[in-house]
Amino acid sequence: MSITQQYLLDSYRAVQHGAPTPPAPGRDDWQAVREVRDYGRFRAVVEERPAHGRFRAALARIIDRGSGARTPRLRH
Repeated sequence: MSITQQYLLDSYRAVQHGAPTPPAPGRDDWQAVREVRDYGRFRAVVEERPAHGRFRAALARIIDRGSGARTPRLRH
C-alpha cells in the first residue's frame, strides 16, 4: 500500500468515526528538517563546539585533502 492510499484510508476512517483527519503526507517534512538542524546546533553549543559553519568547514577539509593542495584558510 502506498503512502497516499494509506492516507486516504486513514482519512476515510477518521470521517467515519468523527475524528480529525490526519495531516497530509509530507506536510511537516521541512519542519522536521529544521528541528533536526536546530537540535544539532544546540548540541554543538552544549558541547562547546562552533554551532555555525561546521558543514562548510568539514567539506573544505575533505576537498583540501582530496586535491593535495595546501591553501591557508581565513578564520572569521
